[in-house]
Amino acid sequence: MESHPHEVLFVALIATFAIFHIAQAQDQEGFISLDCGLSPNEVSPYIEPITGLRFSSDAGFIQSGQIARVDKSLEATSLKSYMTLRYFPDGLRNCYNLSVNQGTTYLMRATALYGNYDGLKAFPKFDLYIGPNFWVTIDMQKYGDGQAEEIIHIPRSNSLDVCLVKTDTSTPIISLLEFRPLDNDTYITGLGSLKNFMRFYLSKSESIHRFPEDIKDRIWEPYFESEWTQISTTLKANNSDDGYFVPRNVLMTAAIPANASAPLSFTGELDSPNDELYLYLHFSEVQALRANESREFDILWSGDVVYEALRPEYLNITIIHSPPLTCEGGKCNLQLKRTKNSTLPPLLNAIEVYTVLKFPQLETNKNDVVAIKDIKATYELNRITWQGDPCVPRKFLWDGLDCNSTDTLTLPRITSL
Repeated sequence: MESHPHEVLFVALIATFAIFHIAQAQDQEGFISLDCGLSPNEVSPYIEPITGLRFSSDAGFIQSGQIARVDKSLEATSLKSYMTLRYFPDGLRNCYNLSVNQGTTYLMRATALYGNYDGLKAFPKFDLYIGPNFWVTIDMQKYGDGQAEEIIHIPRSNSLDVCLVKTDTSTPIISLLEFRPLDNDTYITGLGSLKNFMRFYLSKSESIHRFPEDIKDRIWEPYFESEWTQISTTLKANNSDDGYFVPRNVLMTAAIPANASAPLSFTGELDSPNDELYLYLHFSEVQALRANESREFDILWSGDVVYEALRPEYLNITIIHSPPLTCEGGKCNLQLKRTKNSTLPPLLNAIEVYTVLKFPQLETNKNDVVAIKDIKATYELNRITWQGDPCVPRKFLWDGLDCNSTDTLTLPRITSL
């Protein structure tokens, strides 16, 4: 089980998306889809032909940066929304400010495609922050031309900053910024935000599934191992369990161990050994079992049983979401083991794994932020440093401001201008 969240982008760029007839009425309520760097001469919003997603220019959400297009050689193989980008040669921190619904659970996705836009063949490396808290490092020197990162996050207010932070001599870039509201009773942890580690459906297919098949616009990549056998159905499962709405196409295939008496196993390694994980396992029986057949199995994590005697229902989804888990020494091991009562091996249709990301730094007092932004607007103060949270982190304190913030537990207040 290798994690490929960083490479999902480039696989998705090449035309491996399942092709569908787009229903223009497909619900995108609450979606924020920003095509970063879209030229002012181009139509905004526009409908992405392959996915049917409605993208808008990012120009109204950021006050800095310059726009560019990827190298022409990529244009034939890529979605329209990946063709442009915004890059930030000036300032240490450049921030998008978006209106969101406080308390709503969002799937947030930031995508950066370098595409040799500057002709320098110099992959950038920089950090992304959500408000005053570090989210992830975008490292194309490590992961190649494109990187997509996802997090499930609940904003603490109706305004949210997503910031690109310069960490070396390279120039931060961004191609897409996407927010998708999720059902509030799904992906609940209570421990923090959930950073996507993997989201696979188990199939030998090469198609990637997302919106409109997935009404929440999660991106599902195919994954398969040589020790597995694929089983499948041509029938669509009932996917309305618990508000997760896993796409029906994702549930039409499953993996079983090629050796029917062996467990179905995943092994993997975390980038940070001490991370806490949440698993979301999606099961749907794809074979109509005869009266003398049964499929029953236990779910084990690091050798310990975490769920006993699961029997997937025919063409119905069962979702098992785990308590917080850890991997000993960063090495993770998931096994599905058939029970003594079972005549058939275990199966698994799809898997999602998230690591817990804690955001300890409180944002600056809301009233103070409104007041300073009013001053900024009234006097048209377009200082490059006056972006994002005014007070925190301290290293990005707005020029000319003083704040009381000394630790993450105290609500930052502006004390003087």
